[in-house]
Amino acid sequence: MTPKQVVELYSEALGTGDIPKAFSFFSADSKWHQPGNHKFSGTNNHPGETGEMLTGMMTETKGTFVIKPTGALMANGSLVAMPVHFTGENNGRTIDMTGIDLFEVINEKITQVWLFSDDQIKEDEFWGK
Repeated sequence: MTPKQVVELYSEALGTGDIPKAFSFFSADSKWHQPGNHKFSGTNNHPGETGEMLTGMMTETKGTFVIKPTGALMANGSLVAMPVHFTGENNGRTIDMTGIDLFEVINEKITQVWLFSDDQIKEDEFWGK
């Protein structure tokens, strides 16, 4: 599989709510770099930590947090960029924003993910400390 195909399959599984399948595309020592200055910011050092963070986000937003791809995946060697749109509600605050998720795929496994938001300050305010 190409890196682009791996990210496509991850995205499809995530979109259907099949979290175990989505995380099956990650290497055991993958790193997820969550940007910003909020309670979920930082680097997660394996899929378990990333899963805990995403579960926390879903709990915080009472299941309203949704991330959807908005365009074609773009590949450059082992890197794959995915434009996204995400929305959610959190204690009276809302978020409706675009961004880019950048994946590194090596040996058919996602090894690193970096996220970029179009307004990091707003995202920080949405998640809080």
